[in-house]
Amino acid sequence: MAELDQRLLMLIDDEPAQCRLISALAAREGWRTIIARDAETAIATLGTRQGMELNAIILDQWVPGDDACVLISELKSRRPALPILMLTASTSPLLAVEAMRAGATDYLVKPVAPDRLMQALRMATTREAPRDELAPLTEKMPSNPDFESMIGAAPTFRKALAVAAKAARGHGPVLIEGESGTGKEMLMRAMHAASPRAKMPLRFVNVGSTPANAIESVLFGHEKGAFPGAFDRQIGALQQCDGATLALDEVDRLPLSVQERLLESIRRSDVRPIGARYSFRIDVRVIAATNLPLGDLVTEGLFLRELHEALAPVTVKLPPLRERLGDIAALSRFFLARIGEQPGLRELGITDGALSLLSAYDWPGNVRQLQAVLFRAAVFCDGDALTSDDFPQLLNILGPTQSTGSSTPMQESSGVMLYTADGNLRPLEEIEADVIRLAIGLYRGRMTEVARRLGIGRSTLYRKLSELGIDNAA
Repeated sequence: MAELDQRLLMLIDDEPAQCRLISALAAREGWRTIIARDAETAIATLGTRQGMELNAIILDQWVPGDDACVLISELKSRRPALPILMLTASTSPLLAVEAMRAGATDYLVKPVAPDRLMQALRMATTREAPRDELAPLTEKMPSNPDFESMIGAAPTFRKALAVAAKAARGHGPVLIEGESGTGKEMLMRAMHAASPRAKMPLRFVNVGSTPANAIESVLFGHEKGAFPGAFDRQIGALQQCDGATLALDEVDRLPLSVQERLLESIRRSDVRPIGARYSFRIDVRVIAATNLPLGDLVTEGLFLRELHEALAPVTVKLPPLRERLGDIAALSRFFLARIGEQPGLRELGITDGALSLLSAYDWPGNVRQLQAVLFRAAVFCDGDALTSDDFPQLLNILGPTQSTGSSTPMQESSGVMLYTADGNLRPLEEIEADVIRLAIGLYRGRMTEVARRLGIGRSTLYRKLSELGIDNAA
């Protein structure tokens, strides 16, 4: 990557306010921005001295004078190695596909969060194959908010789902812990859909993407004139969720002062807006999620012990993908089926060699990263099935020998461990329990299908569930 003081960004946009915002955000990390108001100016700039020093380009989809994808193709034909990021208000997968095929490196949806923009620029301008995120594209594909959409048969994962499914039936707070990309948001939606409040709204507040000086107002609301800039009264998320559910993501990033106010609201079941002389009684269920173990933050003095206890009468711990590599095959086929339903794409198969390659990687971005990598591979695949050659960045990191499949033990790729740590066979009862869990996960809890595939009757299946201590949700 170029040195910080040498990084130059060209922004192709004719909206002054957006130009100022992106320029200011980029400047925080040492980027200098030049503005091109239209396609003709942008193409002409490539031939100038400044144009030869460019490190990246961001263009708005609504750039005047040209179709954005046509402009991307033109820019790539003149400067093939120059990263291009498309900025758009559209969440259409078809537009994402067209932009990527035209040569876009990433696809940013407005309003773009500062952290997301910086991540995209860093990833686009990293010379070596990135090891922490292979595909920065963050497409939004519709999904069913239920437990059947949570794919996986690993015992730790099924146990987490069983705990979540049981907790969903209550009204109390739940804390979900797991690394970024493990599926915490999807699990929060599934829990709400299975809860007594399912017919009421679910409101998401992401602490990490909310400015620190605004999060208190977002949660508690404020009165007109409560602070400079408070020109109107605002109702906070807690009050809006009266009778409903508040999903509080990245709760570990709450400032301590806001933690104290949230603890008071949970204890007293009321909320006092900033600048108000009165409180409102509320009945809110809080489902919180954190990327970091809150217990560790409590020990370090960064999170209130009392708030941790209030948020976590039930804690669900989602395992990272590297601890459930046996689920990669089922996850890949599930994602490819969903990807194939998107406009401009088609359903693809995946070869054993490709699955072996995917299973050899440690996936620091977890399930979300796997989905993004499959999406990118599907966009450019010309065949009927993805092969290891469709994942060039993984091949660059791991080497082509990983695609032979020899690196992934058969027992791990199947999701069932046959041996104990000392090399001896596991008890038959444990193996049988894992096989049943695998079947439940693979067929998404459809017990008639599970019984049929296992070659037993439904009554026999339910008897085995009881004997082996397997929760139906697991």
